[in-house]
Amino acid sequence: MTEVVVVGAGPAGWALADHCARARLDTVLVAPTDGWTATYGLWTSQTPNLPAGSAVVPATTLWAGERSLRREYAVLDNDSVLTAYAATPVRRITDSVVATEHGDDTTTVVLASGTRLRCRLVVDATGQRRVLSGGARRGARTEQTAFGMVFPSAAAAPVVARGEGILMRWDRSGAGWPTFLYSVPLPGERVLLEETSLARSPGLSLNELKHRLTRRLTDAGVDLDARIGTEQVRFAMDVPWSRGRGGVVPFGVAAGMMHPATGYSVGESLTVAPLLAGAIADALPRGAEAAHRAARAELWPAGARRVRRLRSWGLRTLLALPPARVPEFFDAFFAIPEELQHAYLCGRDDPKGTMAAMVAFYRAASWRLRAAMTAGVLPRSVGTPSPS
Repeated sequence: MTEVVVVGAGPAGWALADHCARARLDTVLVAPTDGWTATYGLWTSQTPNLPAGSAVVPATTLWAGERSLRREYAVLDNDSVLTAYAATPVRRITDSVVATEHGDDTTTVVLASGTRLRCRLVVDATGQRRVLSGGARRGARTEQTAFGMVFPSAAAAPVVARGEGILMRWDRSGAGWPTFLYSVPLPGERVLLEETSLARSPGLSLNELKHRLTRRLTDAGVDLDARIGTEQVRFAMDVPWSRGRGGVVPFGVAAGMMHPATGYSVGESLTVAPLLAGAIADALPRGAEAAHRAARAELWPAGARRVRRLRSWGLRTLLALPPARVPEFFDAFFAIPEELQHAYLCGRDDPKGTMAAMVAFYRAASWRLRAAMTAGVLPRSVGTPSPS
């Protein structure tokens, strides 16, 4: 018998398990594999809740196009973060979950090995697979795709200076769906150079992205033979928001905690994890059902639901634009005051700040961009309730 079982050992699952353990809850983390291979970027304002001993690799300067941003950005040092999490009181089980059985005040988590874990509350942190909370959505999806190459920092110098980060540098060389270069420093004097398609339905192919990245780097004078690794990215950006069902509390991407217009999720999970763990710890003495209610209320309060609807409107607007207008869309966004950028990117439960950012963005847009946004979104908006 344990108190909390978290299924999924990505950043969201580990963050919540860690904070449940800090709240003196007996916590078990279950996942079939160890280790993180993805690159996780986030704003440094979202890092304070990482466990002691974690490290991040900050960008010394951050660029959006030709604009230098004052906001601080970093990448998780995966090895150090995982080592820090492994030192916590969380008990780790390497196994797969095959079923859950819900009783009056307990849930039994059945593992592929035959092990049965009785607990008071189970959390699904399995990302867009949503193993315990509804499964992955079927049909056409809005996806973010990217193909990246890893180089020693010196080899990437023709494109990005040592320690610098690039959020977006658009490929304006030809027709077709617009893509941009994303570049971040990595641990060990390495750098990731990644050609990215932010949001498209269906996602742009990895082969096309690899071709564009190869052309971009060759034109810039980067020696491709210096490459020391690659990264491939494909994930859905339209995972629905959820407060769970059937005795399971979702968390992270499984709960829809991904920014619909940017694809960012890790920073938000790190921010919410201690709040959710605290709500669970406070309510669990009153029973499992009380803990479930408290967790769901903390997961998606009214303000966060309003922000989610506003952000989803932003994604629909982006998808409706003619491809030639997409870079202009983001140029206008990065022209608004940075405190409003922060509200839109990080203000999970700040509907006023999110709306203020959207209004400022609309004012900063050219009349051509406004016309394209209006023409694309208004027909889709018929019958859609406004945020409330």
